[in-house]
Amino acid sequence: QVQLAESGGGLVQAGDSLRLSCTASGRTASHNQLAIGWFRQAPGKAREFVAVINRSGDYTNYADSVKGRFTISRDNAKNTVILQMNSLKPEDTAVYYCGANLQARTLVAGRVGYWGQGTQVTVSS
Repeated sequence: QVQLAESGGGLVQAGDSLRLSCTASGRTASHNQLAIGWFRQAPGKAREFVAVINRSGDYTNYADSVKGRFTISRDNAKNTVILQMNSLKPEDTAVYYCGANLQARTLVAGRVGYWGQGTQVTVSS
């Protein structure tokens, strides 16, 4: 079993940056065998895919809405995946969740084996 915990959310202004972290605990050896993705859910909307990184960190994929602004990376020694968010927009306001599964492509399809509890990101105009 792997537990995921997000941190780094907050209230910022449009154009600012935030850095979200997803840290694994429990069977941490398993974390390095999992692809990790970020998802978000705005009020009244369905949860949507944001970004994903595979186990080794040499494959990433992004939603079109965040390409060029968000960067996902991982440090397996620290069991942590980072989502660097730049040039934030009010429409980025949502609860951000990290999720894990064996394959990155299954995460892109929304099939998640483990979820974190989420962290709120609010971008004011």
